[in-house]
Amino acid sequence: MILEDVLRHAWGAVAGHRQRSILTMLGILIGVASVILLTSIGEGTRLYVLQEFTQFGTNLIEVSPGRAETSGIPGIGGTVNPLTLEDAEAVGRLPGVERSLPVVMGAAPVKYRGRERSVVVYGVTDAAAAVWQFHVRVGRFLPPGDPRHGSLLAVLGPTLKRELFGDGNALGEYVHIAGQRFRVVGIMEPKGQFLGIDLDDAAYIPVAQAMPLFNRDDLHELDVLVASASMMDSVEAGITRVLKDRHDGEEDFTVTTQAEMLSTMDRILRIVSMAVAGIGAISLLVGAIGILTMMWISVNERTGEIGLAKAIGATPRQILLLYLGEATLLSVAGGVLGLLTGIGLAQLLHAFVPALPVSTPLEFVVLSLLVSFVVGILSGLLPARRAARLDPIEALAAE
Repeated sequence: MILEDVLRHAWGAVAGHRQRSILTMLGILIGVASVILLTSIGEGTRLYVLQEFTQFGTNLIEVSPGRAETSGIPGIGGTVNPLTLEDAEAVGRLPGVERSLPVVMGAAPVKYRGRERSVVVYGVTDAAAAVWQFHVRVGRFLPPGDPRHGSLLAVLGPTLKRELFGDGNALGEYVHIAGQRFRVVGIMEPKGQFLGIDLDDAAYIPVAQAMPLFNRDDLHELDVLVASASMMDSVEAGITRVLKDRHDGEEDFTVTTQAEMLSTMDRILRIVSMAVAGIGAISLLVGAIGILTMMWISVNERTGEIGLAKAIGATPRQILLLYLGEATLLSVAGGVLGLLTGIGLAQLLHAFVPALPVSTPLEFVVLSLLVSFVVGILSGLLPARRAARLDPIEALAAE
């Protein structure tokens, strides 16, 4: 018996019991659609988060005060020596370090002629534009100079500028940040959001002015731009060595490379995606049980047909292939319909909720079809073996 005969016989059996076949395929359809929809949301979220991180570049190293191993979260408890501007300068002199950026941040009101907006204010140096890959749309960024003696200058994000000045010119105007008067020297290009934080609704002032403004003598973090990816390990080791020497031999800081952050985030999000897909895969088990039940009933209903086929020369192997083909056809058809349904629902969901990222991974498309095929074979194997083992005389007598 050739494959064409098996498929033709299987299709005839499926088409002859349309209602039952549709209900049987429905279980596989729902299972595959659930897996595709959930993994599309999970994969879309994973790619979105990774894209958010990589918009600042990949050759970055972040130094935070405090040890993650002892304090749980860098910068919260466990710090013996805080990070200082002198630490930033020492790190900036290391081979392979292109720029070293000291960062102080805090929330503060920004006022201009009766308009006020509370935003995040970043105390940085001129290195911020290069390290964070920011670009100035109008004017200029903070000028270079001694980070201990910054001028009362400010650069505004485009959202903050629009809220305070509207369509008017902001360059050369004065704004009050936490009561201190700053002259606007630049407006940033739009950067968008980072994990829900509007980077365009912010102000940038010299770190020397931000420290007294927020009543701090130390840094929130130190961001380091490395000249090339091949130098990341050596620079990381150099940062650890220099800061330990400056902190009396204590490694009371945490050094994290951008690659480590991306790898950790990617691993966490993949685990979440797989867990979500596993929940959806439970529906596949239900579909498999449905096929098993339907095929078992089919064998009982077609006992006489099986006996007649065997009486005219059909072998047990041919009977086995016929019933396996029927079960596989039902399963694969349900899988294809489920795949199309899942992709369609994912795109429809994205159309109604544009902020929700979706992306259907190709490997899950292939895996869904493969699983559908395997489920059909496994679900139909037991009923098919039962049909193949029927005695033709007893089968005809039962009919």
